[in-house]
Amino acid sequence: MQANDVRALKSAAIPTIAVGLVVVVAAALLAGGAGALGAAIGVALVAVFFTVGLAAVTWAGRVSPQMMMLAAVLGYLVKVIFLMLLLSAFKDATAFSPRALGWSVVLCTITWTAGEIRAFLKLKMLYVDPGTEVPGQGGRT
Repeated sequence: MQANDVRALKSAAIPTIAVGLVVVVAAALLAGGAGALGAAIGVALVAVFFTVGLAAVTWAGRVSPQMMMLAAVLGYLVKVIFLMLLLSAFKDATAFSPRALGWSVVLCTITWTAGEIRAFLKLKMLYVDPGTEVPGQGGRT
């Protein structure tokens, strides 16, 4: 990963973990140990899914801009489908609170996305290659 990618990862992961801790504590207070476990599973799912997704998009970006966009869109689609399947499969779980898991996933996903948006808005990236010559401009005739 490049420095910009690490900065984006840290800008998204740190607030997500902080919100995740608050959600785990709130779930523990509201639903006991099962709520805390469900919320912790949700925080872990979001952290793992989005870290892997960011790594895949970063790798694809080194290949080509088109691959980067394809990886981002497919990664989003896979995450949404997998989370929907996971939440529906565990809707009747008794070892942990599915409701706490769901709320944890939603809140941590919003936080991760906001952190990534903030990181990329603050990122200083050149959109023009400074070493290129423009035809018709410059010293040569």
